[in-house]
Amino acid sequence: MNTPLSYPTGRLAVPVDDTDHIRGPAEASVTLVEYGDYQCPYCGEAFPQVQEVMRLRPGIVRLAYRHFPLTNVHPYAEMAAEVAEAAATRRRFWDMHDWLFTHQRSLDVESLLVGAKSLDLDTGAIGEELTEQRYMAWIRRDFVGGIHSGVNGTPTFFINDLRHDGGYSAPELLAAVDEAAAAWPTGPSDPEV
Repeated sequence: MNTPLSYPTGRLAVPVDDTDHIRGPAEASVTLVEYGDYQCPYCGEAFPQVQEVMRLRPGIVRLAYRHFPLTNVHPYAEMAAEVAEAAATRRRFWDMHDWLFTHQRSLDVESLLVGAKSLDLDTGAIGEELTEQRYMAWIRRDFVGGIHSGVNGTPTFFINDLRHDGGYSAPELLAAVDEAAAAWPTGPSDPEV
């Protein structure tokens, strides 16, 4: 008898590590993980909200972005994620990430290459990498990690490994970040003697 796969919900299944795209200090007390889709209008709405959280809580919060392209409704999301990964290999992930969200209505192939060119990236090489789907394994890794964490839509946020089921306005995210920061241990606790 086959046992159905069960995935944990409410907790981040794949811990944040140095292979993630991270913005903010490594020693931050709060890690905000976003599973996102560059073509998702809700992710587009969340983008400036997350930027505001990062601006208002420097030193307290770091952001890890993971790809979760919903290709059945967003035909350019996967390719946009590939362009972001191509930029990452050139140390420009966050620049491309920001460009993609600020140009969300123009994510066809030609527009993506215009975006890469605006960041002074080699569009010829990136075009070849897109044709080869060189970064699909990375994107699929993020996607599968999201599935294992119970992600089923975008944006989905985790705060210190716990799923944030509240809203994603800046005030709502700030309240959740502040709560997580207050609960964060200042160091390892000593067992009672």
